[in-house]
Amino acid sequence: MSAEHLSDSCLFCKIIKGDIPSCKIIETEKSYSFLDINPLSEGHALVIPKYHAEFFHQVPDDILADMLPVAKKVALAIGLADGQYNLLQASREREKSRQNNGRMAHQEVPHVHFHIIPKPNPEQGLIVGWPQLKDVSQDQLKNTLGRIKEKL
Repeated sequence: MSAEHLSDSCLFCKIIKGDIPSCKIIETEKSYSFLDINPLSEGHALVIPKYHAEFFHQVPDDILADMLPVAKKVALAIGLADGQYNLLQASREREKSRQNNGRMAHQEVPHVHFHIIPKPNPEQGLIVGWPQLKDVSQDQLKNTLGRIKEKL
């Protein structure tokens, strides 16, 4: 992957280029994995594409196809095969513990990334809130499904 797909101002692109040090776990031609410097639990790691994209849908398919096997290898290397963990895409805002794409969704670093967060006990790792929509009807679900399928 050439440097032409990286940004000079992006923190994660600087890590990929070696301008900022990291605790690198594994690197492929298309992906880079390292330990999070503000971990939620021991072994908290990131997997990032060697392609600057702020949003998941902007990452080329061949790079996405490389990232998940890397994430799986990292999870196994951390020792999570029999444990519990979260695999989340995007970034976190410490105060709200949310994962998503874009500033409005609380993404700190505008570069797609996956977190692999070990959950050794209820007090460590990611604490997730899941505010569900209430009273969603089958008709609403069918309408949503129709809109999604039209765009596939």
